[in-house]
Amino acid sequence: MVGSVEGARGSKCYKHPVILAIETSCDDTCAAIVQPDGRRALSNVVHTQTEHARYGGVVPEVASRAHLERLDGVVKESLFAAGLSLDDVQSVAVTVRPGLIGALLVGVAAAKGLAYARRLPLVPVNHLEGHVAAAYLADPALEPPFVALIASGGHTALYHVVGVDRGMRLLGETLDDAAGEALDKGARMLGLGFPGGPAISRAARDGDPDRHDFPVGLKNRANLDFSFSGLKTSLLYKLKGMDAERVREELPHLAAGYEAAVVEALSRKLLRAAQITEARVLVVAGGVAANALLRRTLEEECVRLEVDLVIPPPELCTDNAAMIGAAAAHTPAVAYPDYLALNARSV
Repeated sequence: MVGSVEGARGSKCYKHPVILAIETSCDDTCAAIVQPDGRRALSNVVHTQTEHARYGGVVPEVASRAHLERLDGVVKESLFAAGLSLDDVQSVAVTVRPGLIGALLVGVAAAKGLAYARRLPLVPVNHLEGHVAAAYLADPALEPPFVALIASGGHTALYHVVGVDRGMRLLGETLDDAAGEALDKGARMLGLGFPGGPAISRAARDGDPDRHDFPVGLKNRANLDFSFSGLKTSLLYKLKGMDAERVREELPHLAAGYEAAVVEALSRKLLRAAQITEARVLVVAGGVAANALLRRTLEEECVRLEVDLVIPPPELCTDNAAMIGAAAAHTPAVAYPDYLALNARSV
């Protein structure tokens, strides 16, 4: 269990009402305490499920059962880490979509129970809006408009964020796999394990990204969409043309080239979106935003173009509840007890 805490652990450090946020959209059981303006997290507790490593991917039923076992403890830890109690909570926020439906239902049911028992309002949060809101925690002075890239295991999309309470306008999205999914599948083909993003990055450290030619999906298209299916196919055929010994020899170079193709696709489209919208601020969020090559590439490009770049620290890029609390600050709440009919949605 990992907690990111700004207050004095176990002691009263913040006297004003706070948001209790819950996130269970996939395989991380998360709870956080966030200030009402959504600009600072007093605690951010994440329990990452390790049960899925043996399967090479997340098993929905296993994820749901693990959330049931751990969520109560994670919520208690988030309150303790912030030095607060349920008496200090003014509203409960929870991810309601998108995600694994069974996993979402665990979080929604828990949030309803906590809110109903204390007659509190409940804030239903879109997971994708949460990823973007993580940028407000990373840079409390950040204000729209800006262009946001969400790149994760389940989603890859570009949005134009005009105002904190005016939603996000979709500019482009993946036509097939998400970037994180492409990294997971590439890592599986290379025998590197799960999750694929960090595994490929480690394998690529001593590799030459130019040694093998990998395609960048929709590279020369004027749109803002993504595609990673051709990249996966290219790796598959390269591996079919090598024996086991050659694959071992070429592994760092294959990993480096594959990772570089994903990063180029993401950075190319994000910078094109900035040009089209004339945005002066770019935000990158989601699990893939923790990728060191992507961060380095965008930092260099944004300096060259004199554009501001906000990328949350790695612990706020992967799934967490602090980002849900940050999004809740600008999301309409459902009054007690009207949320009892609220349901989760997978999309």
